[in-house]
Amino acid sequence: MDIEVHDSQLRVLPHHQYVTTDGLSPSTVSPSPLDQFRSWFQDVASSKTVSEPEAMSLSTVSPTGIPSARMVLFKELDTRGFVFFTNYTSRKSQELLANPHAALVFYWREVHQSVRVVGRVERVSEDESREYFHSRPLGSQFGAWASRQSSVVGEGEVQARLEKLKQKFREDVPLPEFWGGWRVVPDEVEFWIGKPSRLHDRVRYLRVEGFPDKAPQWKIERLAP
Repeated sequence: MDIEVHDSQLRVLPHHQYVTTDGLSPSTVSPSPLDQFRSWFQDVASSKTVSEPEAMSLSTVSPTGIPSARMVLFKELDTRGFVFFTNYTSRKSQELLANPHAALVFYWREVHQSVRVVGRVERVSEDESREYFHSRPLGSQFGAWASRQSSVVGEGEVQARLEKLKQKFREDVPLPEFWGGWRVVPDEVEFWIGKPSRLHDRVRYLRVEGFPDKAPQWKIERLAP
């Protein structure tokens, strides 16, 4: 990528062209967006071409309508949706409690693929959170306790708290009551493949109203680039 800098202005010069052999069409994708995502994710994860394919952008909205976005790690796809874990007192969690809707974006630059998800959110069960929490490295378990995520802290404050927690819990770290998982239950999922001249392939799934979450039906459409 080339850039041009002049005084206080920074400009990104024309981007390279996408070159992909794969195509995308409503007639070739799976009837379920979760199955389609599972197929794509397994491919990029097993190829070792994409660095950190589980990284995704999570967008939330405050009670006053101010959006915010940050990168989080996707951890599980179940029969309902996309699961990630975080501190329940963080800004993202507080915004999800106030407005239980979110958007996700996966971007796999190396293979010119992207997935966009919009949906409702729900907390996962405490048992699910506990199972995942205890699968994490011990240091990450201590870290969840030590960090009052998104709060303002002084220099050395988190590290001092961490040392006290290590003495308190040793190697038996319980699940914090303020930490756990969220699930994004999709109402809209878009799959994107980059193509030359910006004529990208885009296929969108929209949930059809009137069907239960256990047996969703989807409207599948091609979108203009």
